[in-house]
Parts: sequence; C-alpha cells; structure tokens
Amino acid sequence: MSARVHREDRGLAAVARVRGVRETDSRIGLQHVLAEEAALATRLTGLSATLESAGVDAVSTTSALVAQRTALANVGVLAREARTELASAEVVSAEARTRWGADRARLAAVELLLERRALRRRTEAGRREAREADDLAAQRWSRGRSEDTP
Repeated sequence: MSARVHREDRGLAAVARVRGVRETDSRIGLQHVLAEEAALATRLTGLSATLESAGVDAVSTTSALVAQRTALANVGVLAREARTELASAEVVSAEARTRWGADRARLAAVELLLERRALRRRTEAGRREAREADDLAAQRWSRGRSEDTP
C-alpha cells in the first residue's frame, strides 16, 4: 500500500492497517507454535532414543536392575506425555496456520480493493487528460481552419 492515501480510501486504508496488524500477529503466533512443536518433537525423539538404546547388563544386582527398570519406566512415562503434548501442539499449529491464512486472505482482499480503486482513478484521470487534449487539438484545428478561410 502506498504511503499516500486518497481521501476516499482513508477508511479502507484504516481497515488495511488493522488487518495488517492482525496478519502479523497471527504469523508471529504461528511461528511461536511451530517452534514449540519442533521442541516437543525433538524432546520426544530424544526420549524414544533413550528407550531404544537402553540395554540390560549381563551381570547385575537385583537393586540395580530394579533401579534401571524404574528409570526406564519413568522415561516411558515422559515419552508418553511428550507424545500427548506433541499431538496437542500439532492441533494448535494447524489452527494457527488456518487463522494466519484467513488473516492473510482478508488483508489481501482489502489491498486488492485499494489497488483497484487507485487503478480506476488513474484510468479516469487518463481519460480526462485525453478528452482535454482532444478538445485542445480540436480548438487548434478549428482556429487553423478559420485563419485559412478569408
């Protein structure tokens, strides 16, 4: 949108500014949610890798075996919680992406309307200039004809 707004478009320009702010806010929100989702995915990957790489020593005491089993069970609980949080984050990010798309479309619609109005004014101004130029040419031609005629 140009810095100079036609006086007829002031209200629509204000709507465009508000929608621009909303679009920016929703884009920032989407980026934040996507970052959280990525962090949760990384955490889940790490917990899953810990569970997959856990092995049992060939010779171990009962207490060490119970402690290792308890630790792995806790990692499993954390992995399950991370999986649940990741599923929730995916839902939130999908909603945020939808909201951002809608805000972006609304802003584009207002900007398109402003552009069309500006184009219409430029077209009308061009037509007025052409009409004036035709009138001036006709007057000049008419004067030339009247000067040539005795």
